[in-house]
Amino acid sequence: MVPIVLGAVRGRAAGDSVLAMVEVRLRAVRVDLQSNTPVLLLQESEGLGRTLPIFIGAPEASAIAFALQGMDTPRPMTHDLIRDLLDALDADVVRVVVTELRAATYYADIVLNLAGREVPVSSRPSDAVAVAVRTGAPLFVADDLMDAEGIMLAVDEEDDDEGDEDEPQGNPDELVGEFRDFLDSIRPEDFSP
Repeated sequence: MVPIVLGAVRGRAAGDSVLAMVEVRLRAVRVDLQSNTPVLLLQESEGLGRTLPIFIGAPEASAIAFALQGMDTPRPMTHDLIRDLLDALDADVVRVVVTELRAATYYADIVLNLAGREVPVSSRPSDAVAVAVRTGAPLFVADDLMDAEGIMLAVDEEDDDEGDEDEPQGNPDELVGEFRDFLDSIRPEDFSP
């Protein structure tokens, strides 16, 4: 049985609506070997264990990896700045929800608690996850999106559930190393259509 959570989410085709969601955890951020592109893996916390893969940009992948590893930077990165702004405004991130896939693009909402009311803010999933990692906010995927796009992944030996459930599996040093290798190998031509 898949856990279902109800929450208000804006930005759907029908306007304000109630959306059925499944809670997920950040399983990993990897580099897809075929496309040499970072991919975010969001896996159901309970239930069938389906995983939603979302291809993301290298800067966002690095931002997520830095946060997971607890790396301090000399100046705040963009997602650190967002966290600091939310703190200064006394706003809390309630949850992050990957809401839909439209024209090969994923959409997400960062749901904030601002003065006692929930305010959804549209976001790219990669940015929303980078903020969630920094704030400790829970991650969700729309149930119908997980049904349509979720896949079953084989569990790697290193990805066993030996570690903390809330932490992505795998060695953070290896993850950062993969991103450095990726960044060293990309060329400007890789980003042109």
